[in-house]
Amino acid sequence: MPLDKLNGALRAEVASLAAEGRAKAPERVIVEYVPPRGDRGPRYRLAGSDREFLRMNSNSYLSLSQHPALIAAADEATHRFGVGPGAVRFIDGTFQPHVELEEKIARFVKKPAAKIFNSAYTSNLGLALTLAGPGTYWIGDELNHNCIIRGMRIANVPRTHRSIFAHNDLAELKARLSEVPDGIERVVIIFDGIFSMRGDVAPLAEIARLAREHHDRFAQGVVTVIDDSHGIGAFGETGRGTEEFARSEADVVVGTFGKAFGVNGGFIASSPDVIEAVRQKADTYIYTNPLSVADCAASSAAIDLVDGPEGRARLEHLHARVAQFRAGIAELGMESIPGPHPVVPVLVRDTDKTRAIVKGLFERGVLVVGLTFPVVPKGSETIRFQINAAHTEADVAEALAALRDVCS
Repeated sequence: MPLDKLNGALRAEVASLAAEGRAKAPERVIVEYVPPRGDRGPRYRLAGSDREFLRMNSNSYLSLSQHPALIAAADEATHRFGVGPGAVRFIDGTFQPHVELEEKIARFVKKPAAKIFNSAYTSNLGLALTLAGPGTYWIGDELNHNCIIRGMRIANVPRTHRSIFAHNDLAELKARLSEVPDGIERVVIIFDGIFSMRGDVAPLAEIARLAREHHDRFAQGVVTVIDDSHGIGAFGETGRGTEEFARSEADVVVGTFGKAFGVNGGFIASSPDVIEAVRQKADTYIYTNPLSVADCAASSAAIDLVDGPEGRARLEHLHARVAQFRAGIAELGMESIPGPHPVVPVLVRDTDKTRAIVKGLFERGVLVVGLTFPVVPKGSETIRFQINAAHTEADVAEALAALRDVCS
């Protein structure tokens, strides 16, 4: 067969990943959603198992994906417009729900304009393609998400036009700004709002202050870009993310509808000029079909819900469950990274022990994510727990009891 040689080479590459500890485990398949009952939140059944599992590894922070209002909005839009757009946005693939969602998310994050993408990942790639050029210099946090790093590569940003500062280290950021070479016209400081593996928060107000201090050095200034995918909807007093929490603003906000809003898709929000440049220059927007109208309508319904009384109630419940879980792991004597976000890391600091705990929790019906060497440095091995608004007080107690049993 023509693929025989390639198949052999790829098998060797995958085997090498496995030997290094970098290969992904086989994917578990969810076959059933079990609705909440009594004092229990939802459970999930997996292919090959009769057990009902408690998910502590979902980034659907407000637990909206099963909400009747979102399902009804998606259903109505699908019956009205169909299941697919039939074209890219520029070739009459723009439907009313696309425009309505862009206007709504811009208002929600308090920016003049927004453009939606198929994911936050492709949003960041598109933004990099839009802003990159021979006169642009990029400065990023060392723990930025893969999509930000990949965006630099896709946009062909040379090493001479980018630098990295230690995680949340303002002194290093200040030094990197001072080291920007002559001839640069614009500087982009880009960082996550909430760092997805740690749950800690970027010091946005201080980053914005440093940007202002250096702004006049460059013909096109210093621009701050925050990817707040894990913050928007789940963080801040009204769910508006890191900007609300920090009482400060970034120039450009990247976010997702696939986490707290419980649907799918991503967006960039900024000035009308930035958004029009994105529309004209971002390949990941121009050359692909857009989100379905069902995704758009469901996301719009989610924004409405988050911005109302039910959204506030879900946020308050979420914060209470986060506090309960953090108090529980502290009582167990386990180490974590402080913070109010629903990503709660438990620092195990040993690969074999991390794997054993993850396996033990699975055997007790709790799904979590373990991060081990060489994916993370030795001594940084972590189990990431993610609290959701659908978790009940009893659910959190169950997860803590399972953790206690496994670690005893």
